[in-house]
Amino acid sequence: MFAGGRCEITEPLRLGEPAERTSSVAAVTPKHGRELLFVTERQEFRQHGRLCMVEEQEVVYQSGGGTAPRYPATPSASAAPEPEGAWQLRLRPTETLLFRFSALTANAHRIHYDTPYAREVEGYPGLVVHGPLLALLMLELVRRNAPERQIRSLSHRLHRPTFVGEHLLADGTPAEGQARLRIATHREARHATAEVTFA
Repeated sequence: MFAGGRCEITEPLRLGEPAERTSSVAAVTPKHGRELLFVTERQEFRQHGRLCMVEEQEVVYQSGGGTAPRYPATPSASAAPEPEGAWQLRLRPTETLLFRFSALTANAHRIHYDTPYAREVEGYPGLVVHGPLLALLMLELVRRNAPERQIRSLSHRLHRPTFVGEHLLADGTPAEGQARLRIATHREARHATAEVTFA
C-alpha cells in the first residue's frame, strides 16, 4: 500500500530528450505489532548526465491475518467536506476512473477495481482510491492556482483511505514560497497531506 513520498527537483526534465532512471531500495523498516514492512523506493532521473529529480516512495507491506480497520459500512454519496484553504478542487471518484488509473500506473491490486474482493476479503466498504491519485489531485490544485510557479519539492503523506463515490476535497493554503495541501471527506479532515515548496 502506498504511504507517501518525497520529490526534489533540481532542474526540470526536458520533453523530447532522452532521460535515464535509476531505481533502488533506499530503506526497509519492519514495524512490529501489526506486522508491517515499510519499504522506501528511490528513483533518480538524469538527462545528459545531470541529476534532475529524485523521488522516494514509501510503500507498506502487511502480512495476512489480523483484524481489519473499521470503516463506514457504505461511504456517503451525498455528504461533502468543508473547505479550509483558499485553493479548492472537488472530485467524486468513479469505478471507471479507478480502473483507468490502475491501467495507467500498472497497479494490479484488486482493492482498486474488484468491489467484492475489497469488501469481503480486505474489509473495505468499497473500492479504495489510489494513494498516488490523491497526490496528483493535490498537485493539480497547485497547477490550477499557481500555474506560473515552478515546484522545487513535494512531500506527501497518506493517513486514511478514501473510497469510490465519496466526495473528495483537495484544498490548499498558499504561504511564502510554499503551500500546504490536504485531501478531505466528510469523515476525515486529513486523509492525505502535502507540502509543496516553490523555486
